[in-house]
Amino acid sequence: MTVATLEQVLRPCLGDGTAIAGVVVLGWEDAQAYVMAAEAEGRPVILQAGPGCRAHTPLPVLGAMLRHLAEGASIPVVAHLDHGENLDVCRAAIDHGFTSVMYDGSALPFVENVSNTAKIVDLGHRAGVSVEAELGYVGYADGAVSQGTDPAMVARFAAETAIDALAISVGNVHLMTGTGTVIDFGLLRRIAADAPDLPLVLHGGSGIAPDLRRRLARQTTVCKFNIGTELRQAFGSALRQAVLAQPDRFDRIQILKETVPPLVLVARRVIAGLARD
Repeated sequence: MTVATLEQVLRPCLGDGTAIAGVVVLGWEDAQAYVMAAEAEGRPVILQAGPGCRAHTPLPVLGAMLRHLAEGASIPVVAHLDHGENLDVCRAAIDHGFTSVMYDGSALPFVENVSNTAKIVDLGHRAGVSVEAELGYVGYADGAVSQGTDPAMVARFAAETAIDALAISVGNVHLMTGTGTVIDFGLLRRIAADAPDLPLVLHGGSGIAPDLRRRLARQTTVCKFNIGTELRQAFGSALRQAVLAQPDRFDRIQILKETVPPLVLVARRVIAGLARD
């Protein structure tokens, strides 16, 4: 059994110049492919169920699916709730077997974000579950604009909440379909200096070029990159090829099975890019 918490897989990254991929799960085929890829690379992986996934598949089903994959894997697997909206959602995730939850209070005033996060940390830690939070606001491509993380608030936020990981905004953007993200290294260094023992997280990792992700893993305390769009693009391409190859085929199980091998290849590149040379 290799079910792991976020704390267990991120803490070693602070000292070894590596990072872990937090891969966005939308269904069985991609979740299975990500575990296969992580096993092939011999690296942990974080399977993330975000709001879009939860709107499509009930949380109890997702918890059981991710735990099933984790328990059968040869490498550590984290079952992670991504962008939990409130205490009730985070509590439900914990009740249904998730080993890590991310509470997103980034759009709230600082004091309210701290208060809510601290309650969820208390709930999670009592259940042996890790908690990630967000300070600053990571925007969306063609959507809401980012607000950079204030370095002056990081140490206070970490001390008052006891979080296990902190998602920050330093130029990263959600839903980028290209790799044009420019990271503000000066801001990142100031954030890290105020909380040197806290694993940092970059959402919107698909927009960060692979070489830059590798550099960040080597040179900073960024220990987790959330990767979604890059993998969804690979899945969509594989699905189109499978459908067009035999237009008369209608067995969805056979069609979806053909998305797994190409998705494994792309996920392996993502995971390997955050490991040691």
